[in-house]
Amino acid sequence: MGTKTKKSKDDFTLEAYNGIRRMFFSNEIIPGQKISYGDLAKRLNMSTTPVIQALKRLEIQGLVRHEPNRGYYTENISLSEIIEIYDFRELIEVSLLPDTISGMTKAKLKKLKKALDSHLDAVRDIFLKDRLIKDMEFHMTLAELSGNRIRVACLKDLYDLLYLKYRGNILFVTPMEKVDDEHIRLYDNIASGNLEGARTVLAGHIAGVKAHAISSIERMNREKNSNTI
Repeated sequence: MGTKTKKSKDDFTLEAYNGIRRMFFSNEIIPGQKISYGDLAKRLNMSTTPVIQALKRLEIQGLVRHEPNRGYYTENISLSEIIEIYDFRELIEVSLLPDTISGMTKAKLKKLKKALDSHLDAVRDIFLKDRLIKDMEFHMTLAELSGNRIRVACLKDLYDLLYLKYRGNILFVTPMEKVDDEHIRLYDNIASGNLEGARTVLAGHIAGVKAHAISSIERMNREKNSNTI
């Protein structure tokens, strides 16, 4: 019989970190909420130490903040932040296209097509979370094919901030048919080696999603203000 490997402190911290991330993604933790690390520890069935370490890591990512003598809170939804995220997304993703296209191979194109098909299948499903994941995977696959590790890591952090902090009904307000069409046209331009066409489609796609997200947040803010009057 084999011996069971004992978990290290880092293992428990990573387990707590991933568990809290899942709570963000499933809206069990929402923007503006006070976080009880004792409650999180109970829900994750572990001690408070790895939970606190995980929260510190999430604080660095901008998902939570720590207030001395008060504890941890999730950050509120911010219109200026969402604008900055999408602007940075566009800057990174478009900048990766030249390397992606110049280094394209049949195997890489097949990988991108698989990610595209997976997204197209998911967007016809009723589960919003699945659409979010597949959309992110398509964009991340495209970015990773560039081979630029640092910019891809930055992009992953942006997606974490977007998809963990901002609910799907904010991010996925763009008509599905429009997203489908833009992803297909982006793939077609990349497959044909049309860099300028790919840049135009990708930049327009991100700008359009950003505009819908801004509109959604502004509507939420108006509804919130009207309810407080």
